[in-house]
Amino acid sequence: MPHDPLTLPLDGLEPDETYAPPARTERIFVNRSLRLDRIEAVGFDMDYTLAVYRQRAMDDASIDATLPKLRALGYDERLLEGPFQTEISVRGLLVDKQLGNVLKMDRYRYVKRAYHGTRELTVAERRALYHQKRIAAGARFHFVDTLYALCEIALYAGMIDLAERHALTVDTTALWDDIRRSVDASHQDGSILDRIVRDPAAFVERDPALPSMLHKLRSAGKRLFLLTNSQPAYTEAMMRFLLGEPGPGRAGWRRSFDAVVTAARKPTFFDGDAPFEEWVDGALVPATSLERGRLYVGGNLRDFERLFGAQGESVLYVGDHIYGDVLRAKKEGAFRTMMIVEEMHHELAIVDRTAHVAARLERLERERERLVDEQRRLLHQAKKVQRALDGESETEARRADLEADRARLRRSLELCKGRLDSLEADYRRRERVLEDAFHPMWGSIFRAGTEVSSFGDQVEEFACLYTTRASNLRHYSAAHYFHSPRERMPHEL
Repeated sequence: MPHDPLTLPLDGLEPDETYAPPARTERIFVNRSLRLDRIEAVGFDMDYTLAVYRQRAMDDASIDATLPKLRALGYDERLLEGPFQTEISVRGLLVDKQLGNVLKMDRYRYVKRAYHGTRELTVAERRALYHQKRIAAGARFHFVDTLYALCEIALYAGMIDLAERHALTVDTTALWDDIRRSVDASHQDGSILDRIVRDPAAFVERDPALPSMLHKLRSAGKRLFLLTNSQPAYTEAMMRFLLGEPGPGRAGWRRSFDAVVTAARKPTFFDGDAPFEEWVDGALVPATSLERGRLYVGGNLRDFERLFGAQGESVLYVGDHIYGDVLRAKKEGAFRTMMIVEEMHHELAIVDRTAHVAARLERLERERERLVDEQRRLLHQAKKVQRALDGESETEARRADLEADRARLRRSLELCKGRLDSLEADYRRRERVLEDAFHPMWGSIFRAGTEVSSFGDQVEEFACLYTTRASNLRHYSAAHYFHSPRERMPHEL
C-alpha cells in the first residue's frame, strides 16, 4: 500500500524561528558527496586555513623583506624602486619565465589573458605566443596557486615594468627564480615571521568561531589533528594567538588536537619517509608515538596513519594549497579534502551584484543559438535554390522566381550575419564588463571567459568540499550528508 506523500511542515511540529541557514559566504560547497558521519578524523593546515592572514599586510611585509635580498644579488637599484602593486595578483596564474609574461588559462590550458609586466598582450600577441601548441608543465612555466605567493607576481611584474621604463635588459627566467628564492629565504630567516609574532593582530584576523568549531567536532567524537609546514616555535605562537593562552580553566590550544605535526614539508610528507621527532623545549628527540598535548616535527603519511590510527577516506583534511594540501592528500593518502578559498567572500558578493549582467549574457547566448539555427536554415534554402538554378529543366518564368528567391536569401543571410556579428561584439563587451567586476586584470579566479579557469578546474577535481573558512564546519552537524549537484553533460541540458 503506497504511503501518503510527506508534507512540510510536519503536523505537530512548530517551525524553529531561531534557526537560520548559514549565509552563502559561510556555506560549504560540494564537488563530491561526503558523509560526515563516516569521517573519523579531521585534520587542518594552519597558515591560510586556521590562521586567516591579512593579505595586504603580508604582501607588503614580504616585499619589504625581499627587496634587500635582491639588492644583495646585484640587481640595478632602478628595478627596486617600486611602487609594487600587490593588488594585481590573484591565485591561479601561470608565469612564463622565458618571456616574462603572466598568464591565465582555462581548464583546457587555453590562454585567455596575458600580461607582460602590467601591459596586457593583444589577442594577436596571445595567439602568436600561446595558441600554436598546448602549454605543458615544465621548467619554463610556474603555477601560482597560493596566497602566500601573490607578492612574487607583484614583484615580477613590477620589475619588468621598471626594466622597460629604464631600458634595462633582464634575464626574465633568472629574475623569477631569484624572486622566489628571496621570498622563501625571507620566510625562513625570520624577516617576515618575526614581524608577525611581534604583532600578530596586524597580520592575522582572529576567527572568533574557530574554538567553537573545534569543540563541536571533538564533542561529536571526531579526532582532530594539525598538520602544518610551519616551524614548531611559530606554530606555538600562532596557535596561542588564535585559540588563547593556557591558564586557569583553560587547557591550552594543544589540547584541542589529538596530534600536532609541524615542519611537515608538505607535499613531501605524503610520499616521503622522514621520521617523526618530538619538539621539547626547543630540542628534538625521536618519537615513536603521537600523543595529545605534544608537538611533533617532520614525519610522513605512512607512519602518521599507523601511529594516529586513522587513514584513507575516514579522514577529512582541510587546507588552502591545491597541490601541497588538497591534491597530494587525496592522491597519496586517499583523504577526503576540503579547500579553503577565502577569496570567495569577494567573488560571491560580485556574483550577486552582477547577476543582471550574467542573465543578459544567457539571453544573448540563446539569441545566438537562434540566429545560428536561422543562418543554417537560410543556407539550406539557398543551396536548394542554387541546385534548381543549376538544372536545365526550369522554365524562364521559374528561373526568374528562383533568381528572386536567391537574392532574397542572400539579403537575409547578410542581415543574419550582421546580427550575429553585432551580438558577438555585444557579448564580448558585456563578458569583459562582468569579468572586470571581479578583477580588472584577471576576472574571477574560478572562470576564464565562458570556461572554468585552470584554478577552478583543480578545485573542482581535487577538493571534495570548498568554502571560505574552516570554521564554517560549525554550521553543519557531525552527521551531515554533503550532496554534490547532479552533473549533466551538454546534451542533457
